[in-house]
Amino acid sequence: MRNRLIILLFISIISLPSYSQKLNFFDPSPKFNRSRLTGIEIAAGAMYVSSMFGLYELWYKDYPQSKFHLFNDNAEWMQMDKGGHCVVAYYLGGLGINVLNWAGVKKNNAIWYGGMVGAVYNTTFEVMDGFSSEYGFSLGDMGANFLGAFIVIGEQLAWNEQRIKLKFSYHHSPEASLRPDLLGSNFPENAIKDYNGLSDWVSINVNSFMNRKSVIPNWMNLAVGYGADGMLGARINPVSYNGKELPQLDRHRQYYVSLDIDLSQINTKSKALNTALDILNLIKVMAPALEYNRVTNFLFHPLYF
Repeated sequence: MRNRLIILLFISIISLPSYSQKLNFFDPSPKFNRSRLTGIEIAAGAMYVSSMFGLYELWYKDYPQSKFHLFNDNAEWMQMDKGGHCVVAYYLGGLGINVLNWAGVKKNNAIWYGGMVGAVYNTTFEVMDGFSSEYGFSLGDMGANFLGAFIVIGEQLAWNEQRIKLKFSYHHSPEASLRPDLLGSNFPENAIKDYNGLSDWVSINVNSFMNRKSVIPNWMNLAVGYGADGMLGARINPVSYNGKELPQLDRHRQYYVSLDIDLSQINTKSKALNTALDILNLIKVMAPALEYNRVTNFLFHPLYF
């Protein structure tokens, strides 16, 4: 849950200086620029401290502290929360690479140091979880964090671009109204907490892998997605909520194949609009999708989000 909030808040704060490489003022420096790197260090430090304080107030303040301990949450939410960790680390790593490129840092250094930003940032929360009686340090979360970082680093080293992007999408699910305490009581909360409506996607730019000119537009991607449904609790579904009996839902996984649009491949005459498209590229667009799950088997969605 928290990691979906992190990616929305953090990207909205720091996307402009990183993804705005298309803006003249933010064009990457052709050589190492100490003043730019110093500005990045100051801004990143301030954002880090302020975000730590804010999330402490939101997540940890009301729970007692404890000795550092581990917590195995790998079986929770049918691993949908792990997708959130991976996507956050992937996008923050991409932002880290971009800002270091902007400062003229050597290519490989920018990729490795910048690409690890998301995993290192998320590690802070895992440590804080480890000292909270309500949570605990999760090795599964850490694995997902570093997976996201290694994906963005690996692609940048191999291709000098991100041909395979991690994305997510959300639609309101019927389960959200059954457990508003856990799945959110309004749309912004639902989009972060309701794993029944969230989907994680791997969006592949097919054209980037083809050596000859293709009839497929550069902005057209093939997307493979994962989701889960029927969840009214992290591990099992409760039988009642606030004294009212809850329906017995079948918890199951969902797999998708769909089309997507790589917004970063759409170039307009407005550099500000190009930057906005880059930022929005973390969200998979609504498109036809073929779903498979063990309850309904194959199911076609004319439009799925």
